[in-house]
Amino acid sequence: MNVPANLRRGNAHLVLERVDEERPGSWHVQVLLREDNTFRLEHRDGVAEHHYQTQTVSREKVLGALLGWARGAAGRRDGFMWNNISGQFGPSGRY
Repeated sequence: MNVPANLRRGNAHLVLERVDEERPGSWHVQVLLREDNTFRLEHRDGVAEHHYQTQTVSREKVLGALLGWARGAAGRRDGFMWNNISGQFGPSGRY
């Protein structure tokens, strides 16, 4: 799998979504190749309060993050400075 290497202008966005009938919410990871050749990574774990973003120039780190998320690997967030961006979204309504 060499997804980050295949991201090009006009095809610069990828979203992986996990669907689990027993776990409500939206579970996804996404990557965007920006005009300045940096990658913006985001992941959301169920509810808006758990939506994070980071940036990198490393295709290898992007690939590792995507594969780690797909496998559910414990260290998939390591090596990045993740910022909680939940304030950009409405409250999840979670009690």
